[in-house]
Amino acid sequence: MYLNFLWATCLKKGKRSGMSYEKSFIEVQFPVSKVSKESYKERKANLGQTLTGLGKWWGRKPLILVRAAILGLLMPASNDPKKDRDIFLKILTMDNEGLWHRKNKSIPMKVLYKNLTHSERQRYFENEDADKPKYKKGITTAEKNALQRLVFDRFSYDEKLEYCLRPEEVKNISEEEWKEINSHLGTSASNIQELIRELGQRKFGHTPIIGDCFSGGGSIPFEAARIGCDVYASDLNPIAMLLTWASLHIAGASDDEIEELRAFQKKIYDLADKQILEWGIETNERGDRADSYLYCHEALCPECGYKVPLSPSWIIGKGTKTVAILRENEENGFNIEIISNASEDEIKHAESLSTIKNGNMYCLHCEKSTPIPSLRRDRRGEDGTVEFGLRKWQKHEFIPKPEDVFQERLYCIRYVHEYIDDRGNLKTERYFVAPNENDLKREEKIARLLSERFVEWQDKGYIPSLLIEEGYNTTQPIRERGWAYWHQLFNPRQLLLHGLLVELIDREAKTQNERVIGLLGINKCCNWNAKLSRWNSDGANEKGQEVFSDQALNTLYNYLSRTLLSLNTTWFFNINNYDFNFNGNLYVKDGREINDNCDVWITDPPYADAVNYHELSEYFLSWDKNLLQNTFPDWYTDSKRILAVRGTGESFNNSMVEIYRNLANHMPDNGLQVVMFTHQDVKVWAELSMILWSAGLQVSSAWNITTETNANGARKGNYVQGTVLLVLRKQSSDTVAYLDELFPDIESEVKAQIDSMRLIDDKDDPNFSDPDYLLAAYAASLKVLTSYKRIEGIDVQYELSKARNANEDSPIVNIINEAVKIAYDYLIPTGFDKYVWKTLTPKERFYLKGLELEKQNIYQLSAYQELARGFGVREYKNILVDAKANTARLRTATEFGTRGLGDSSNFGSTLLRNILVAIHIANKEEDSIKGRNWLKTELTDYWNMRSSIIEILKYIAPLEFIENMGHWQKDAHMASILKELVENDGV
Repeated sequence: MYLNFLWATCLKKGKRSGMSYEKSFIEVQFPVSKVSKESYKERKANLGQTLTGLGKWWGRKPLILVRAAILGLLMPASNDPKKDRDIFLKILTMDNEGLWHRKNKSIPMKVLYKNLTHSERQRYFENEDADKPKYKKGITTAEKNALQRLVFDRFSYDEKLEYCLRPEEVKNISEEEWKEINSHLGTSASNIQELIRELGQRKFGHTPIIGDCFSGGGSIPFEAARIGCDVYASDLNPIAMLLTWASLHIAGASDDEIEELRAFQKKIYDLADKQILEWGIETNERGDRADSYLYCHEALCPECGYKVPLSPSWIIGKGTKTVAILRENEENGFNIEIISNASEDEIKHAESLSTIKNGNMYCLHCEKSTPIPSLRRDRRGEDGTVEFGLRKWQKHEFIPKPEDVFQERLYCIRYVHEYIDDRGNLKTERYFVAPNENDLKREEKIARLLSERFVEWQDKGYIPSLLIEEGYNTTQPIRERGWAYWHQLFNPRQLLLHGLLVELIDREAKTQNERVIGLLGINKCCNWNAKLSRWNSDGANEKGQEVFSDQALNTLYNYLSRTLLSLNTTWFFNINNYDFNFNGNLYVKDGREINDNCDVWITDPPYADAVNYHELSEYFLSWDKNLLQNTFPDWYTDSKRILAVRGTGESFNNSMVEIYRNLANHMPDNGLQVVMFTHQDVKVWAELSMILWSAGLQVSSAWNITTETNANGARKGNYVQGTVLLVLRKQSSDTVAYLDELFPDIESEVKAQIDSMRLIDDKDDPNFSDPDYLLAAYAASLKVLTSYKRIEGIDVQYELSKARNANEDSPIVNIINEAVKIAYDYLIPTGFDKYVWKTLTPKERFYLKGLELEKQNIYQLSAYQELARGFGVREYKNILVDAKANTARLRTATEFGTRGLGDSSNFGSTLLRNILVAIHIANKEEDSIKGRNWLKTELTDYWNMRSSIIEILKYIAPLEFIENMGHWQKDAHMASILKELVENDGV
């Protein structure tokens, strides 16, 4: 009863601030834990992800996150929150029945056996060998299936996911499931597309229109269209819109259409293959075809004049034990010998021959080092700025001049030899060799073939002709190599091969889809075949890496050049298609110029983003420009770098306000927005909230989804990336408030939000952890703040234009921090006595809440930083045994020992600190009585403090049984013993 009363109160919150609308599910609850786990599962699929095969884009959001967000926005919240949650999960196949429906792998017999009771094992298995269980004779298929279901139902959500398809891979759920869904929602749908249309019709009077003006790689418009929405998508960047167009027209194509496109890809590949074989530039005198060419830069040692081949490592393959050995020759240089199946001594010798060490060139002849900036002749001007010393290459150049600092050298080739074995089977054998005279002649031929075509190909756009515009990322190749034009990031072999492919696409493509599939193929080749493609020498992966393995244009000292043979899997890239009807509009357009109306805007803006999309995408645009113009005549084909919304500061803030005000003006009064962003810094929140508030929007709720890794992965040191979903409505209030009037409302909102989340949480499979409650506090404070037209004492325009130093907080930051303190005062650890909690110091609370984080498998330093802010704790590093980003945790009693006891800090003399010492002494002396006596001796008010001591020991004791807290086992066990001793003391 109380739950329904509380929920009814939450549903009325909007009316208090002048709103009158039906709240959406996502405004009052969201299954963050399950959506996070599903997002991680999708991320783990790598090339199996639906859209990643189409091409490189940075920061694509998981499709399941988009699907859940759209459903959460359209589905109304009722007075029965538990039923709402059950139905929401059922629609997304995240409930028990849905997971069973998604199960596509059989649970191994050993795992089944492990998860059965003794009697169940006796019923199904004829032996008791857990390593080699064997079914009893006569067990039927039906019984085996029942056993699969029995064990599957006992698994945790994470364990179940190991045996399941992703939600998007399941076509539909059963009629019975739809009956239950329709009964609750008052719909008559038989699939998710029909449901989405019905919900949209009810809410907006038509099929819902989902808009995204930062469409990037196309995740949001693709998923919206796939589940039945009409779509508006735009982006300032034409490469982003190419990927968005492809997501809807190619990833959304039928199998027959894909087969036609595959045939076109094969046609282009076969024509290119025929030409390359005629040229004879990839085949040696034995008739073997090369698949990899390794090049390095060379530079003259300023100390001795020797020409030094440059590489941080001369290990070519750890699996094949292939190395390059440098030997001095009589020409003031080095010959490079390639040795396969090298001995341990030869491998060690190769490891010692590194010529790039700690940012210096190391000459093996004179054994002297030269800093690379000195080698490049960089110098600092009188005004302190660095003047780059390298000559900038001219537009017509594609190889270095003899006088350039960095020359280029082919030093190794991997050939593929095909032969028929004794049984008549075709076999392949790969081998590495140093280039011989004939190989070098083929290099000369390539340069000659390219020279003959160079001007014509640049004029026709088959190879790039664009100047590299300097910027944060794009200055790097200019500064470090002198490459001033985009084509200079590719060597002659790469330019000839890619140019040939573009020429063939231009000549042979007859349809828009064929031109697009060709463009995507070229972009894939450019990402895997450039002077920025690193060679990977790992044993199992002796191959090249993509250019954008990170978000930069990093120059290399040695690199891989692929051949058509090894570009096969790149050209025939993965297409995971789902046939659906797309209805909507796609534009290359600035978000400030949008004039289409949408019911819902879902955006992932480049807010405080480290990725310079506008610069990095020019790498692809330099190749695509002409073909892109022919394919989409209405699109512009430059990056519009000057208009790109990026960074921070007044100009950026004003651009964001303009865009979001325009979006708010192009949605109905009951429309919604979701803004996705990845930063959880309070100052970023404050800045973004002021932007959205200025744009006429009001915060409704916020949820954090872990999109990159799971908790176990994080504990092992993986970076965890969270995506915040900030849900917004139009700001409709004319009320003005004073700053000091806000805090009672904020306190009430924070507590109500936490109460509602706790009441609906699944005790057996918790959906929320402390970071989620903290986020709720952020959202609650901003919900109250943005519900008013204006707050006296806060000049939003001034705050957005103000240049603020790192130690200066805005009024919004102070409001959020106050909300955080309210939350942490209210978030008493589960089962802990409220009275005792109030008597503890901030550092004691910090420590005990930190233990709760560990119990939840949270090991991020950022979580402890948030705790410290919440409790007002300034110094806490001495309390942590590990302060690394993703492996942070508290010291145990044993790890503390007596360190810092009674020091000047307010933790060293606390009750909790003395209890930890008592545990330590009891363990060290192997005598629990000595631990108790420590407390009786050191605590002057021991008898009056007994209830608090018992409460703290009672809280620590269960840590003995927490699977991921083995480091606490011994201390927690002693805490249990001490608790009994203190309880019975004096009895």
